[in-house]
Amino acid sequence: MPSARPKTTFVCQQCGAQSPKWIGRCPSCQGWNTFVEERIVPAPKGRDGSARAPRVPIPLDAVTTAGDERLSTGIGEFDRVLGGGIVRGSLVLLGGDPGIGKSSLLMQASAAIRRQGTVLYVSGEESAAQVKMRARRFGIDGEGILLLAETDLATVIETIRSTRPVLAVIDSIQTMSSDAIGSAAGGVSQLRECAARLLEVAKGEEISIFLIGHVTKEGTVAGPRVLEHIVDAVLYLEGERFHSFRVLRATKDRFGSTDEVGVFEMGETGLREVVDPSGVFLQERGKGVSGSVVVPTLEGTRPLLVEVQALVTPTSFGLPRRTVNGLDLQRVILLLAVLGKRAGLALGQHDVYVNLVGGLRIREPAADLGLAVAVASALRDRPADARAVFLGEIGLGGELRRVQRLGARLREAERLGFERAIVPAASARDADGVSLEVIGVADLREAIARSGIAAGSEGRSDPRV
Repeated sequence: MPSARPKTTFVCQQCGAQSPKWIGRCPSCQGWNTFVEERIVPAPKGRDGSARAPRVPIPLDAVTTAGDERLSTGIGEFDRVLGGGIVRGSLVLLGGDPGIGKSSLLMQASAAIRRQGTVLYVSGEESAAQVKMRARRFGIDGEGILLLAETDLATVIETIRSTRPVLAVIDSIQTMSSDAIGSAAGGVSQLRECAARLLEVAKGEEISIFLIGHVTKEGTVAGPRVLEHIVDAVLYLEGERFHSFRVLRATKDRFGSTDEVGVFEMGETGLREVVDPSGVFLQERGKGVSGSVVVPTLEGTRPLLVEVQALVTPTSFGLPRRTVNGLDLQRVILLLAVLGKRAGLALGQHDVYVNLVGGLRIREPAADLGLAVAVASALRDRPADARAVFLGEIGLGGELRRVQRLGARLREAERLGFERAIVPAASARDADGVSLEVIGVADLREAIARSGIAAGSEGRSDPRV
């Protein structure tokens, strides 16, 4: 598709006469070579060229708000991340890798929101027939959902204003183009212009708009981050494409917290909510396997129990390999150095492979202890105590540091049948209200000694999880 050219006109510098093409002699003033090319600039914003009344300042106490009025998406995990639902008049960006499920999630949300009013779904990448096929696969009949296959921004805005939906979905913002910008669709200038004009429509018409955005190789929304500064909220749908689990996170939200996450599972009929993610992540955990440790991590306000796996083998080359999936590689390298210096576990001649089961990604330092115990277990080829969970941040001196919200983490472990928890000694006093055994340890060496690795078969029993 050829890129849209900016609209220009030719203006006489002497009399101001205009012409759609260059001419040598002005027909009005008869001057020669007086015509110069000028770009047609849209009228002052409203950015669509329409005139608007000038705004005047008003007292802050006179400003009216819509309160906590929100649109429920009908998907509990989605509403959790949005802080209870979609705020009316908001502009939200949903990013993620290709094929991760962005369009599927918003199509399912549109099917629920249509009961509260009309939904407009704008497809710039797929034809109307392709969108209909996806909706049919999800069991959505399409009633109450208007479909527009269009990439011209002016047409999209005019359709939004004429139909006045409660929700508009733009799939995707990288395909939209405005005649006011001469560059091709997907460029930084086009993205900034299109997002800014859609923001004005959202605020001026009190219509909620979702933008679907592609991500770069580095995992950020393409643009590079120009869209994130314009919109009200930024959501990311994460997960390994070949795993079934997806995690929805908020990295920016002007109307709520960015701490919550939603967990979904991709199926034949779309994304399904995972009500008990801890139980799902642990249901296929092996019994009596070395290098497997359970860590009670925290995603927002929700505690999740995840399995950290480690495999340690003698290296076949001079430089040992470090392969990590789901955790921060630099953090893993740091912990391997601490294990060698403070716990006496030499790993300089071993390849180390670390995996977080389920395609999840965690970054909090409270998972340090679980990772270190998993590596020690794999190195000694002895399973750690399968009835225990491990959590704690490890310092460079090998000391264990306090973790936050210990009680919520341990209650989740207790619910799934675990019997003991090895935690930093400074955090042990925070474990009120739990019945499992809490073992406080001061440093990494003591934690490994209490993990059951050196006890042979004592760590081989497994709780029913």
